[in-house]
Amino acid sequence: MKHSQIKFSLPVTIIREDKSFIAYTPTLDISTAGDTFEEAQQRFEELVEIFFEEIIEKGTVEQVLTNLGWQKRSKTFIPPSVISHTTETFSIPTHLNPS
Repeated sequence: MKHSQIKFSLPVTIIREDKSFIAYTPTLDISTAGDTFEEAQQRFEELVEIFFEEIIEKGTVEQVLTNLGWQKRSKTFIPPSVISHTTETFSIPTHLNPS
């Protein structure tokens, strides 16, 4: 049985949360964690592979990717582009009721 491969690029954000590293992509809305940066990267690669294996096995590739904003051009799916990734500061008023 001949296996083919698809190749695509995904934006991946890795953040540190206390002692863990979290890897996330908005284009598939999936995330995973690891104790180190490298472990988070490795687990993320495995998660992407599992994600695609599952949707291929279930026959839901087009439905899932379309729902996530991917566009089908010819026989190829194009993930949505991240236009900006910034850190913003917000100030939210809080109202404390005195006891």
